[in-house]
Amino acid sequence: MKVLQDVWILHKSGIVVFHRPFKESVAPQLFGAMMSALNSFSEQLADGGLSNFELNNMRFTIIKKSDLLFVANSSKQFNQKQVNRELVKISKKFLKLHSKELENYQGQTGAFSQFVEKIEDALEDNPEQ
Repeated sequence: MKVLQDVWILHKSGIVVFHRPFKESVAPQLFGAMMSALNSFSEQLADGGLSNFELNNMRFTIIKKSDLLFVANSSKQFNQKQVNRELVKISKKFLKLHSKELENYQGQTGAFSQFVEKIEDALEDNPEQ
């Protein structure tokens, strides 16, 4: 079952290195800057920082691995454990495929755009495409 909608992968600097929009509603780099700031703020308040939050009927889930934040949103109707499992799979796949390129990451956006082909089975289809 496809449970994830949007997926963002952010470098610790806040730059979005990968983004798959379900429905483009905010500029990816603006979202990345906001998530980076929110994560930094939450780490000041609590050990480990933010792992998820909800807005209306959407849930945002965050996983931190290496120097990256993996963020996905899903409907609240899906079980949080199921959403976490899918996001963990995506994070492992991304790191396995791109760990060498990430060692020398220079801030380029769009460098990992082909990654969407590797994770289509986890993502809801956009009805507008």
